[in-house]
Amino acid sequence: MLHITDGESVAGTLRQSAVSGQVSVYGDLMNEGPAPAGLDGEQWREARAPFLASAFDLDLDDARQYLKQCDDALAAFTHHEEVVLWFDHRLSNQLMLVRALDWLSTQDRSAVRISLVPVPTEPDFLGLGALEASSLAALSEARVLVTEAQYRTAQAAWKAFTSPDPTDIERFLSTDTSALPFIASALRRHLEQYPALNDGLSRTERQALAVLTERGSLSGPKLFVAVQREEEAVFMGDVSFYRLVAAVAGPSHPLVTIADSVENELGAVSLTTTGKAVLEGRADHVELNGIDVWLGGVHLKGDKAAWRWDRASERLVAQP
Repeated sequence: MLHITDGESVAGTLRQSAVSGQVSVYGDLMNEGPAPAGLDGEQWREARAPFLASAFDLDLDDARQYLKQCDDALAAFTHHEEVVLWFDHRLSNQLMLVRALDWLSTQDRSAVRISLVPVPTEPDFLGLGALEASSLAALSEARVLVTEAQYRTAQAAWKAFTSPDPTDIERFLSTDTSALPFIASALRRHLEQYPALNDGLSRTERQALAVLTERGSLSGPKLFVAVQREEEAVFMGDVSFYRLVAAVAGPSHPLVTIADSVENELGAVSLTTTGKAVLEGRADHVELNGIDVWLGGVHLKGDKAAWRWDRASERLVAQP
């Protein structure tokens, strides 16, 4: 039996549990950085590696090797009688799940059982990494075989996410996605990372500025916790969040200032006058500072965003 998880948090607990089998990690955070469509394995790794190296302070070859290890973990499925996928409701996990199922759908699976563990639905569930070994063992016992409907839904979801046209995601969301019950809410949250019409802020950026307006200057960890409390599901890790905050502190018109940072932990974060004006809709972050960000298969770059998020209608809007 082969167990595939999103990272060492779940993997380590699984190895300590009563669950038998080999445990491997398939943990590329594809909700960040480029995820263009139509690439084979090596092309995908070459597209992703520079982002991972920059974002997580890795050597480029180490980033390539990590991505190769992720792909190899999945490719090893033919050596096992059963493969169990451990991915929860968060966007990062749902993208790993649909990419894995999309790839597996093209392989000969006749001699291997592919299973999914059920994801807890309690409101306070933070993710599989927060569970103890006994809870993971219980989930393993409740695993179910992946259905053809789940493969088809995963194929459609992955195609939409990697498309250069983000309205493909909206079209996907208008279909029946119930075979994978968490993918719709995950992708809707992904769309909210597009810069908004009235201020050029992503949802995460806006939440961070709003917390600073309400509470004043906060340390990076305290700001991270406060912003995550505004989410329906845990949306990103602290390192990713700190990188986002640093990005809005660094342009020619900074929205925040950061003091006394230590290694990967932000010091005191404070709202600037410009940040206050942007949050109130009196200025636009993209118009002031430009944009260079990948959202799935879409690269927003330059002094204007080709696509904006209309918060009122909850729809994407193309910009002339």
